[in-house]
Formats: sequence, structure tokens, C-alpha cells
Amino acid sequence: MLELPGQAALSDFRLAKLTRALKRADDRIDAVEARFTYFVATKAELSREETRRLDALLLAGDKPGKLGRGVQTLHVVPRPGTISPWSSKATDIAKACDIEAVDRIERGICYGLKFAGKANDADVLAVSHVLFDRMTEAVFRDADDVAALFEEREPAPVGIVPLAAEGRDALAAANTSLGLALSGQEIDYLVDCYRDLERDPTDAELMMFAQANSEHCRHKIFNASWVIDGEAREQRLFGMIKSTTEKTPDGVISAYSDNAAVFEGWQGQRLMPHASTREYEYVDEPIHVLIKVETHNHPTAISPFPGAATGSGGEIRDEGATGLGAKPKAGLTGFTVSHLRIPGYGQPWETDFPHPDHLATPLDIMIEGPIGGAAFNNEFGRPNLAGYFRTYEARLPGLPETEIRGYHKPIMIAGGLGNVRAEHASKIDVPVGAKVVVLGGPAMLIGLGGGAASSLASGTSSAELDFASVQRGNPEMERRAQEVIDRCWQMGSENPILLVHDVGAGGLSNAIPEAVDHSGHGAEIELREVDNAEPGMSPMGIWCNEAQERYVLIIGADRVAEFEALCARERCPMSVVGTLTDDGNLTVNDRNFDNRIVDMPMQMLLGNPPKMERDVQHAPLPDEQLNLDGIEPEEAALRVLRFPAVADKSFLIHIGDRTVGGLSVRDQLVGPWQVPVSDVAITSSSYGSTTGEAMAIGERTPLASTNAPASGRMAVAEAITNIAAAPIDALDKVRLSANWMAAAGHPGEDANLFDTVKAVGDELCRELGIAIPVGKDSMSMRTRWDDESGEHNVVAPVSLIITAFAPVRDVTRHLTPQLQKTDEASYLLLFDLGGGKNRLGTSCLAQAYQRTGGQTPDLDDPQLLKGLFAAVQELNERDMLLAYHDRSDGGLFATVAEMLFASRLGVTLNLTGSRVELLKKLFSEEVGAVVQVAKSKLPQVQMVLDRNGIKPEAIGLVDDSGKLVVRGDNGPVLELDRDTMQREWSEMSYRIQALRDNPATAKEEFERIVDNKDPGLNVRLSFDPNDDITRSFRGAAKPRVAILREQGVNSQYEMAAAFIKAGFSAVDVHMSDLLEGRDTLDGYQGVVACGGFSFGDVLGAGGGWAKSVLYHSRTRDQFAAFFERNDTFALGVCNGCQMLAQLKDLIPGAGHWPRFLRNKSEQFEARLSLVEVVESPSLFLEGMGGSRLPIATSHGEGRAVFADDTARYSASYTVAVRYVDNYGAVADKYPANPNGSIDGICGLSNDDGRVTIMMPHPERVALTSQNSWHPDDWGEDGPWLRMFRNARIAVG
Repeated sequence: MLELPGQAALSDFRLAKLTRALKRADDRIDAVEARFTYFVATKAELSREETRRLDALLLAGDKPGKLGRGVQTLHVVPRPGTISPWSSKATDIAKACDIEAVDRIERGICYGLKFAGKANDADVLAVSHVLFDRMTEAVFRDADDVAALFEEREPAPVGIVPLAAEGRDALAAANTSLGLALSGQEIDYLVDCYRDLERDPTDAELMMFAQANSEHCRHKIFNASWVIDGEAREQRLFGMIKSTTEKTPDGVISAYSDNAAVFEGWQGQRLMPHASTREYEYVDEPIHVLIKVETHNHPTAISPFPGAATGSGGEIRDEGATGLGAKPKAGLTGFTVSHLRIPGYGQPWETDFPHPDHLATPLDIMIEGPIGGAAFNNEFGRPNLAGYFRTYEARLPGLPETEIRGYHKPIMIAGGLGNVRAEHASKIDVPVGAKVVVLGGPAMLIGLGGGAASSLASGTSSAELDFASVQRGNPEMERRAQEVIDRCWQMGSENPILLVHDVGAGGLSNAIPEAVDHSGHGAEIELREVDNAEPGMSPMGIWCNEAQERYVLIIGADRVAEFEALCARERCPMSVVGTLTDDGNLTVNDRNFDNRIVDMPMQMLLGNPPKMERDVQHAPLPDEQLNLDGIEPEEAALRVLRFPAVADKSFLIHIGDRTVGGLSVRDQLVGPWQVPVSDVAITSSSYGSTTGEAMAIGERTPLASTNAPASGRMAVAEAITNIAAAPIDALDKVRLSANWMAAAGHPGEDANLFDTVKAVGDELCRELGIAIPVGKDSMSMRTRWDDESGEHNVVAPVSLIITAFAPVRDVTRHLTPQLQKTDEASYLLLFDLGGGKNRLGTSCLAQAYQRTGGQTPDLDDPQLLKGLFAAVQELNERDMLLAYHDRSDGGLFATVAEMLFASRLGVTLNLTGSRVELLKKLFSEEVGAVVQVAKSKLPQVQMVLDRNGIKPEAIGLVDDSGKLVVRGDNGPVLELDRDTMQREWSEMSYRIQALRDNPATAKEEFERIVDNKDPGLNVRLSFDPNDDITRSFRGAAKPRVAILREQGVNSQYEMAAAFIKAGFSAVDVHMSDLLEGRDTLDGYQGVVACGGFSFGDVLGAGGGWAKSVLYHSRTRDQFAAFFERNDTFALGVCNGCQMLAQLKDLIPGAGHWPRFLRNKSEQFEARLSLVEVVESPSLFLEGMGGSRLPIATSHGEGRAVFADDTARYSASYTVAVRYVDNYGAVADKYPANPNGSIDGICGLSNDDGRVTIMMPHPERVALTSQNSWHPDDWGEDGPWLRMFRNARIAVG
């Protein structure tokens, strides 16, 4: 093992933060230092050239960091027995650079602790818990001990459980030691089965059975029979939910029969590369919509970043594995936790209640979890366009002193939508003799038993089993696998995939049996054909581990070689592990030991396990009145604005790429000030299409503490009032995902669950005519633990998260909460579906004051919801609404405040009644919506509302005061400035950002709120974007442009679409095509290096990609020759910009280019940024100089850093694009300058202008509809399309 010193690992502000944490553990610690250390396992001694290349790769131009004298060192590395995602990608890069002697590279951090006085080993190790995540990392004092990372153990044999000798007790003991979570009935069932088989079970079989039949996988409670309060019920939960699709089946293609549901979309032009020529082309076909929402609660509670990351990754795989292969398109994430308790920002609703040591705190979850979910989506290349966040914790009358309602076990949801071809929308029967193939990463000892672990209440399993069930994500590998799936489905009727199934809970032991069982077959599997990164793993570990980013496919034997070639091109591992048989038996052979680790009839595994009966009771809590004494309107308003369910969610949003793919139309951010208040997320069917898809979330879980059925109805209603902002033909076109969570087994909660499912599935959705074709359940939402003060219970109320999806008729006509400035007077109308009841039970107001009791809001008349939806659709279609926002958390006050934030206008509300009545009107969260209507259109609006049975209430006027004024019977009762309210609303987000990111940049963004003169995003153009300067080339031969990608690149489709729109022939070119001689650059006039995460941005963003060019003579010579030609051009965007910047020695006139390093915020930044196009030689930007316009920014490493001042000044002539603030000045503050680049630089050209690099993404906003905000007078083509048309003019 080689040990190589690396760069400094942490910035000054992170070291200062870490020092404070260490001092809390041991006040003798004065300081901490940190540098990376690289550990390299080699097959042979490195040559001098290999050593030079390896140093260049690992240091990426930086100097090795040094630790001070006298420090106590600790090495934090990935947990031995695992291979980190960083390692797999770094090793890939080394191999791509022909460093053949390298077997594996791992990275750790060497910490140097400076103590005041002497410290021994025990002292140092005592504070080590501050430095590492015990679930995914290990700590060593001596670097030599890190060699444990590379130890290879001899393969272990399969374990045998001595059932014949020891009887049922042997199985019961295995149930506990392996964490199987089997019921007594299931143990009895297995005893009988193995008695019939006349042999002992293997540990692999038992783990497989436990995963396949876990609550997590088999949804036993939802399929159970019920007895409630001694009365047998006819209904089963799943049956009531499925009945909604039976009632409203039209347009639903697949429901509860696949990894995701599918419904009919629109006919459209779908962009894809041709299977043989690789030229991008539009194919006219139906573009059906697939939908899925998953939960990943237990892993996120144990280890938030990997838990949330693999939650998103698993849901993405569900989408890709739908039918015969599909394409994920847009995602969402959501979190519910107990109260945050942010240091220095204590809130009056936060009370003292213990927290178990083995679970992450709510604050830790909300710091790390969202980054995990966002990072996976970002790197995979799926925009995250929607979500929610709620905290809830309450002591309720009637509960024991040691029990509260809350979310110490959090909710983490991940969901989204995608598209699938009509011919691939459903699974098909597969023939005997077809091959079983595993696609994706290798087996690793991570995530063992996760399905069973997720089925246990938190605190009822051991820390060791929790440890074993933690998973880790590798999104770049999943991207490679998805590219293979894309190549297959793009072949249409020639698709080689006969069946595809994602690998999730239970690993291969669940995925392979389910794939085999689909057509009623058996299978013969060879365990040692499974790609395995850890040869010493036990057979049970190989078969059952939940290593992520894998799929099981069934491929015809005659297509395997062809499929292997597709995988090789994408550099995606695959292995043929078995064959389908006709005997109905699953056999898994282990040739290492010449035995069978599994030999089981499929019927025994999946066919006959015992059914469950739930015999439960209601456990109603005492009724009490809600006391509003002492609550004054102004303090109530500010407190509600700070309440997390209401407050600004920016800290969750800017970390997630929202423009990747180029099909996003409406994201979370609204208006020129980009305020996160959108009701709905919208995507286009394809590039330039006006049809599309919408999704929106609804959840009102606190209501379930006292009225579970109402919480379910309100969740559905909120989802409907949110998605109503999109143009949808009819309410029955909306389909719902229902994610059900409950503390099953806790007194009263099972009955509450049944009542809620009945209210939603058996009643409300059937009456509304809305199908629920997909969903998920998680039945272990209780946290129980003991400490020195006794037992504690934190029980989540029944929690229903609804996600609504629908096809959108015209994506350009959606509504937003942004108030509009009008020449005539305009009014706010309230559509109140609560009938004036204004019930405040469990409202944000009540929670903010720790007041319990009172009636909860409810949807009393579903017909009113149907009427509201229909009215809003008609009013939108007839251009009668200026703004729209639903009423939910925080009530009318929060609704109007958010509309004001988005517009920076003013509102005066005119309300009547006493102080208590005003509080109810302002803060009740009954179903409803607020719209802005011009005075001249009020009569027509009234006619539409009358026709749909909706009674509006005129509640106020819109003005330009920048204030929210509430007038009562005797004059103003509340008057608040916009900046005062918005600072209160945004402080939670700022506080979390300051803890998570660079506190200096977080503060700069927070301080920007008070600038009342800020004009917001604005546009100044030096050209006419509607002028198609390429019109004279129509009908001419199309120049060929190589849309270049490396593994991990994810922005090739939107880039191809922009170049095609400008008159080019765009061709998909993978770096493997060039390296292996399938293609050369000779046949192209343009090369475009696209955005994404090549090699997962390991070893410097774009660095691995660049080195794979520089260290191969074939590619180095090709690129050098291409850049020397005078008839070519090149463009590098984002990751492609970073890559080309590192090829500057091959590009004439580029020697002055900077490197692009980590953002100043030390966070991924996704913004709609304002830039100025500077006069430069760039052929792409010809005639655009002096223009100021928005552009999509999405990167983590975009800070331009020059070698020295000479290089900086030399580059000034070729600076092409720079960030500016909303006043037009060069941006030197965050977030106008999102990465901290000097002089705001974000784009440059070479000296002759033929090569341009830029960090932001013009291709993602080339069409007007792709912009989160744009002036109303823009046409179909956005201004950024001009740069692509300029390229067409330049090549002639």
C-alpha cells in the first residue's frame, strides 16, 4: 500500500467550526488541521511515468497540505470491507489514464489535533466521534493500519441454521441474530417448509425470505384483514386504494403491477440518438407518463446523507425499471422531522424532550439529508422541482408524560415522473432459457437487511444491525446504467430488454426472485458470476447485500453479446448470472464450495406465507377547546412566518439542479426575485413542446394527531389546489401517489390508519373521480428507547403524503403566486372551501404557541373542491387570473405574504370581526385559494364561479406600498413591511445555510432581503432574439457537431436540442468511441463538451475527463489536430468548461485560462443568474456584447482562479461572460456571484474566438419556456439561442 499526502481537506471556516465542536468534547483542544491522504493498492511497482501521472491526478495542480508539529493525528477513512464511491471513480480514472499498476485508490482525511498540554491515545480517540460517521467510516491512529482497507479475505462458506437438530428455537435465534423481523407465524411456516424439504435452511435463504416477505416489500398490513373495536371489517387497505383506479380507470395504463404507475401522456416529438448512426433525431410518438414516490425513512434516521441519497437513487431506479425500460425526467424530495433546535435560534414552540443517541437529530437530518437527496439527483442528472418540509412535535392531553407525537424517526420521500414508450409501458412474459443479467455496480457489504430493518420501529433493532443496513450511493454509476437502458428502449421494437427490475431492499435476493416469478418460471443462478468487489464476503452477503445502482434484467440468449457491447460503450459493468428454467425452483449455486446456497421452490418463497389479521382498537384522546388568549396579531404573524412548515425553504432548493435535461418549465422559484413559493412543478413533453406534465404535493400530517381521516382528506385537497395552477383538462386527469406512514402496533394508530385509508380511498377519491395508481407504505413510525430516566416514545401520527400528477395542456399558461402590477385596480379574492368555519386545531398558529385542542380543518364537501378546480381551469384558460396561490400552512396570512414576497408589491386586507375572529380568518388552514383579479374582469369571474358553485370573498386590494396591511372593523390591526416579514420568513433557511455552508456567503444572501430598491432579474439586449439569423441556411447541408460526453455527463440532450434548433446535425459521441476507434473528430466541424459530473467530479471537476484525453496519444493527437484546424469550433459548458480549461495547452490562444475550483459557498449552487455578455472574440457571442440576461447556473466547482495576476490581466481580452448583480454592476457578492469568481468571470474564449468555455448553461434556457422567469414579451425562442445560431453562421 502506498500512502501519498494530499491537499488541504477543509477550508478555514470549516476548520473553525470543527474546532468548536472538538472543544465541546475536550476543552483542551486548541486547533485542528486536516489534509487528504491517498492510499493506493498496486498490482506492481509503479513506473516513473505512472508515478508522475498519479501525482498529477491526485493533486490536480495543488500542493500537498502539511500538518503542524506536535499535533496528534487521526486517519478517517471509508469503513473497511467497503469500497467508497469516490474510490471506484478515482480508480476508473487511473485506469482510463493507463496507470495499469494501480489496483485501487482510496482517500482519507488525516486530522491533526493540537492539545493544550499532553494527550494520550485514549484522549485522542475519545474525541474521534466528532470527526467521522460511524456508519460509513472508520478511524485509525496509525496510517499503517489503514491497510485494512485493502485486505482480501478468503471466501466464507454459507451458514447453516441447525433446524433439524435444535428445532424451532434455532430459527427463532437466527431471527434475532440476523435481524430478520419474522413473525411467529412466519417462523412456524418456515419450520414446516424445511421439514418438507428434509434439510436445514441456509442463512442466505432465511435472509432472502425475510427481505422478500418483509413489511417493507410485501406490505402485509395493507393486505391484512381487520377487526376494529371487536367488529370485523370487510375492506382491506390495499383494496380500498385500488378501488379508486377501478372507479376511474381511463388513461391509466399500469397500476400497482410494476415499479411505477403509467398513464397516458401526449403525442410529441421525442429527442433521441439513432441506434446505428448516433445522430440525434426527433421521433413522433405517444409520450406516456410514469410516476412513483418512495420513502427512505429508516436509513435517513440512521445516517442522513447516504439515507436520503439512496432514497432518491432507489426511486430513480424504480422509474428506469418501469415496463421494458423508461427514462426518469423530474424529481421531488420531502422531509418531516421533529423540531430543529438550531443553536442560537431557539423558538417558543420547542420543548425539552430527549433524543436517542443512535439516531441523527432533526437538525443533523436537515443539514445532511437534503444534500444527500440533492447530490444524487444532481449527479444522476434529474432536476428536483418540488418538495416539502415540516417539523412537528407535540405533547397532547391524555398521553403519558414520556410520550409525544413527533418525528424522531423522520419521513424522507423521494419521487418523480418520467416518460416511457407506449410499446414498453408494461412488462411482458419472458421465455425459458433467457439469461438473467445484473447491470450496474459490484456487490459490496453495505445495506445488508435493509428491508427488514426498515420494517422495525426505530430503537427495536440493535445498533449493529442499523449499522449493517446503511446504504451508500454512487449516482455516476446509476447514470451509466440508465444510459444503457436508454440505448435499449430507444431501439423501439428491437429493444433487447425482456424484463427489467431494480435492485433495492433485499438486493439480488429480492430482485432476482421477483424478476423470475413474473412469468412463473424458476432459475439457475451461479453466485460467483455476480460482480463482487469483496471476495471475502459470505455467500449470504453476496446474495442479499443492498449495494446500490444495480438492475436485474432478462435478456434473450441471442441478444447477450449485443447487450454486452452497449454496456462496454457506456463503461457500465454487467454480468450474466443465470438462466430461466421451467421447474419453478430457484437454485443458487456456489462453485467455490461446490454447493447450493439457495434451493427453494418459488412458491415457498413468494406464494404461501401466512396472511395477517389486525385486531385493533381506537384510542381517542380527550377533547378540549383551543385557547387563543394572549395571542396578538403582529406577534402571531411573525411567529407563523418563522414556523418551519411556513418558512422559506431556500436552503433546500438552491442545492438542487432544476434545469438539467432542459425540460423544466416551472420550478419552485417564482418571479424576478426568485422566491420559492410555487404551487406546482411543470415539465415539457419535449423540446419546444407546449404540452407537458405537472406534479404537486399535499400533506397535513399534524391533523392526524387528533383527526386522522381529516388529515388524509386535507392532504388530497392540498395536492389538488396546488396542481390546479397548471392547465389540466379535467380533474379526472389527475392521478395520485399515496405514501402512507403509521406507527403500526401503537395503541390507536392502526385504527387511525384504517379510518384514513377508508376516508381517502373508499370515499373521497372515488367521489372526486381521481385514481391512486401508485403508492408506498411505511408502518414503523415509532421511536422507542430507554435511558437513565426510563422509557421514551416518540410516535408519528398517521402520515399521508399525497403527490398529484397530471398531463398539462399548455405549459406556458400556468399560474404563479406572483402578484402583477396593473394599470387598473386589482383585487384579491378568497375561495374558502371551509365555509367560514376557520377551524384552528393543530394549525401552525396553534403549534407556534404550543396550544392544543380545537376542531381541525377538513374537507366537508368534496363537490366544492371539484368546483374550485374546474373554475380555476376555466378562469386560467380565459386569462382572467393575474396570480394564484393555495391556502395551506400559515393560513390566509401566509398565502398573501408569499404572494407579496414574489412581487414586492403591497396588499391591504379588509377583514371584520373581533381579535379572535381575525386570528381565525388570518391563520386558519381550511382548503382554499387566493387569486388576483383585475377590476374590469370581476363580473366575468363571478359568472364562472357561480357556475361552479364557488362563493368568492373579496378580501383586499393590491397596491405598490411594499406592505401587508390588515384592516379590521376599527382600522388597521396589522401593518408589516415586506422586508421585515421576509427576514422573519427566511431566517431559518439562513441559519441552516450558515451551519452547513460558508457562513459568510449565507449572510450575504440573507442581507440582500432588506434591499428595497433591488429591481430583481432584468433584461437588456443588444439584438433581437426573434430574428432567426440562420434562415438563409434552411435546406442547406447541416454541419456535424459532436455532442461529446464522458461517463457521468448528463446534459447532452438539451445541448443537442439547441444545436439542432440552430441548424446542425448533432451526433452522440462518447469518449469511449474516440478511445476505442469507433469514431474520430475528423468528421466534425464542432465539438461540444457537455455538463454533468464526469467520473463523479472525483479528482477535480473535469480533471479525470481531461486527463483521459491528455494521457492517451490517440485522443491527445485528435484533439490537438481538431483545435489546429481553422474550420472548427468548440464549446465547453459547466463540466465541459472545466474539462476544456484543463486542455488549454492543446488549444491555441488559451494559455491564460483559469482553473475552476470549488464554489466559495462550498455548496452546489443552482440559480437563475444574471450575466453580462462582454465584447470578446467568441464566435458564439458575436453581436451579443453588452447584453444583460438571465442564465441557468448549476455547479459546485465554478470559481475561476488564475495562476497569477499576469494570467488574469492577459485573459481580460477574452473574458466573454461575467456575473452581474441586478443593478448591472460586476457581481462581487453572493448569490449574484454564485461561485466567488474573481471579476464575476464565468465565460471566456480563446484568442481567435473559435473555442468558448462557460460555467453557466445557455443550452438549458435557449427556449423561453425553459426559463424560471422571463419578460412577458419574449417569443418562443429565448435570447440564448442566438449563440448557437451564431455558430451556424460562423461555419457557413
